[in-house]
Amino acid sequence: MSAVRSSGLALPADAARFFEHQLQFRTDPADLAADLLAREPGIVVIDTRSTEHYSAGHIPGAISFPHRTMNASSTASLDRQTLYVCYCDGIGCNGSTRGAYKLAALGFQVKELIGGLHWWRQDGFAIATGLEAGELTDGGIGCAC
Repeated sequence: MSAVRSSGLALPADAARFFEHQLQFRTDPADLAADLLAREPGIVVIDTRSTEHYSAGHIPGAISFPHRTMNASSTASLDRQTLYVCYCDGIGCNGSTRGAYKLAALGFQVKELIGGLHWWRQDGFAIATGLEAGELTDGGIGCAC
C-alpha cells in the first residue's frame, strides 16, 4: 500500500477549505517583499525576536517587537486596522507563532511569515542591521511559483 495514501485522503472540498485557511494565516517571503516594494499601505512587519537578534539582521522595514513583551498595555498604541506580519528566525523557532497568537488574541489582524528570516534570506532578499528599521529597495530571486 502507498505510504502517502496510508493515512487517508481528504475530500477535495475539505482540502480546499484547509488550504484556504492556511493562506488566511500565513504569507511567504516573495508575497511580503512584493507588498513592501510596492509600499502597500496598512501592512507592518514585526520581528518577534529579541532586540539583539533584530539588530544583528532583520527584514528591512520591520519593527522590533519581541513576543515576550506583547500584552494589552504594550500594544495599546498599535492600529487595529493594520495587518501585522510576524516573523522570527525560521521554522525551528516559534517566536512568530507566539507573537501572532498574542496579537490575534488581543484583536489584531495578523499573519505569520512562512520560514521567517531564514527563508527570507534563502530567497535572496536583503536584510538590514542595527536598530533602524531600514527599507526594502530591491527584490530577491522572487518566487518560482
